[in-house]
Amino acid sequence: MRVTVSVIKADVGGVGGHTKPSDRLIGAIRETVKGSSDLLLDHYIGYCGDDTHIVMSHTRGVDNQEIHKLAWDAFMAGTEVAKEEGLYGAGQDLLKDSFSGNVKGMGPGVAEMEFEERPNEAFTVFAADKTEPGAFNYPIYRMFVDALSNTGLIVNKHLAAGVRMNIMDVEQGKIAELELWQDKPTIEAALMYPGRYVVDSVYTKDGEPILDASTDRLHNIAGTYVGKDDPVCMVRTQKKFPATEEVGSVFNNPHYVAGNTRGSHNMPLMPVKLNSAATINFCIPIVESLVFSMHGGKFTGPFDGFSTPDWDYIREIATKRAMA
Repeated sequence: MRVTVSVIKADVGGVGGHTKPSDRLIGAIRETVKGSSDLLLDHYIGYCGDDTHIVMSHTRGVDNQEIHKLAWDAFMAGTEVAKEEGLYGAGQDLLKDSFSGNVKGMGPGVAEMEFEERPNEAFTVFAADKTEPGAFNYPIYRMFVDALSNTGLIVNKHLAAGVRMNIMDVEQGKIAELELWQDKPTIEAALMYPGRYVVDSVYTKDGEPILDASTDRLHNIAGTYVGKDDPVCMVRTQKKFPATEEVGSVFNNPHYVAGNTRGSHNMPLMPVKLNSAATINFCIPIVESLVFSMHGGKFTGPFDGFSTPDWDYIREIATKRAMA
């Protein structure tokens, strides 16, 4: 069975600032999606900071107009509630006046993959707030390039064979199709400049999708600063893909990313629990981990990947680095 998983997120309003969406805002988005559930196999709605994400499974393929319009309509419904409640930044990420067939280039962040569902399909969604798409460069590097971080690159013959990695120049809108291991120096050089070059997608050598990430930059769309891009990333896991623990552990060294208050600083990326508000401690960039199983397009989960006690220690490290 071929299934598409679409993750679409947007910031359409926060309580008292860039904190978290209100319950009514989330409710409006949820009711809109539920009202078009005939388009979907399953869905999940949550938030990271003031960004709401919609995770959807369906059979309509990537870049599908009906799916994207559903997400757009849901965020517009959330925006109306945000305006009624006087929430900060109401509709902030919706940078166009009307839907034009695809939410890419209109403000919301999108990560999508279509694939033949495995009997035990597993994938993880990473949702970040108060940062930009390049925040995922270092974790993805550790995932697919650095065997010291991911021993699966040694012991898993499929990963050891290398992957195809598409890297986008976000200033020019061009994508370079590179391969490991022959293009390793080029990939490493590009990922050192996260403000310009970001990972768009990763595939096996035979073309099976492993990872997809949002790459839109709001500044490039609006022509002026309207907030950070707050990326999402989806990774298929287990068997010939990285193990769930391998994709999670690449966030255990809180690296410095662009973003923070007014998008004007570099601060460590803190792994947090699901549906966490953005901190008002100078708005430390945050990332959540949503771990799913899927069968017949139906979700089990998400399990909160950063909820176990060991991540409390990682959060302490991130806080100390932020306060240094």
